[in-house]
Amino acid sequence: MKIHRDDIIAPEDYARMRGKHRAHLREIKRHRCIEVGPFITFFFENRQTMWHQIHEMLHIEKGGEEQIADELDAYNPLVPEGRDLRSTMMIEIDDPIRRNTMLRRLGWIDETVSFLVGGRSIAAEPLQDTERNTSDGKTSSIHFLVFRFDDETVAMFRDSGVRVALEVGHENYGHQAILTPQTRDTLAGDFF
Repeated sequence: MKIHRDDIIAPEDYARMRGKHRAHLREIKRHRCIEVGPFITFFFENRQTMWHQIHEMLHIEKGGEEQIADELDAYNPLVPEGRDLRSTMMIEIDDPIRRNTMLRRLGWIDETVSFLVGGRSIAAEPLQDTERNTSDGKTSSIHFLVFRFDDETVAMFRDSGVRVALEVGHENYGHQAILTPQTRDTLAGDFF
């Protein structure tokens, strides 16, 4: 369910409760983060994480009523729609020289990401039409992805007897992470 204008609280109310909201968000995010290999992390978003992000942007930028529609437009695409999971994939390399080198070696890495659920592969799709790779093959350090599931694959994802992994299959970065039971249960909560 998307976030609407009526879901946004007054900035002064958010400011008073910000510490409590941030502590709650840390707990929510604890099992929504999956590290795949040495420097790629997936942050799986949901309505709560995006509600918080919108309020943080309003709090920091203080753009008032005019800013709200822009934030809703920016963050609502990351709210799952019932049969999908949505993620921010971040390539996190601190050293700028090494980061630039690796980003040039990882062109179109977003096209090699998938969930493996039992014997099925659910390929990631870009969330937006914005190209995240340059013509010379350099990729962005941030990608927004959606994984679309059918009913049968959702049932398999929820079945603790079925192995679920997140995989990056790029020729220069081949890594896989098996989901912990806690992460799997948390992400399964995004399906309805």
